[in-house]
Amino acid sequence: MRRYSTAFFVTVLFSILSSKCFAQADCILGVGVTVDSALVSVFQLNASQIDRLTSYSEEVKYRQGILDNKLENIQKRNPQSNVLELSKLATDYNIIMDSMALVQTMIDKRLLALFNEKQYTLYRNLCREASRSPLLVVPLVYKDSLH
Repeated sequence: MRRYSTAFFVTVLFSILSSKCFAQADCILGVGVTVDSALVSVFQLNASQIDRLTSYSEEVKYRQGILDNKLENIQKRNPQSNVLELSKLATDYNIIMDSMALVQTMIDKRLLALFNEKQYTLYRNLCREASRSPLLVVPLVYKDSLH
């Protein structure tokens, strides 16, 4: 039985999330979707980064929950009995899906901005392996970092 590394699974997850959630080829971390411990392990996050990751994960879940409720309300309010109603439903649905993508990108960029140069380089390399475009941020310079 072949054993796969955590980095392999994160690369696959980047690829799946990027292809299913976004039309463009952005490389997302999936904060709030990806298990926090996988991100901690792959990117060797320090204690401060882990605290922020936990906070960001909760924020994504909260924001996505609000958007999920909006989707449910759209479905309940639209009987889909004619073409005009279907068209309006599609428009409303796309607006919410775009909002979900923006929330994910915003939160992922927040975490990436906490990465040091070595962590960000690893992220860029994983994105390249998944044939995705990395989100652009300036890595943080840590004076006391071991990374």
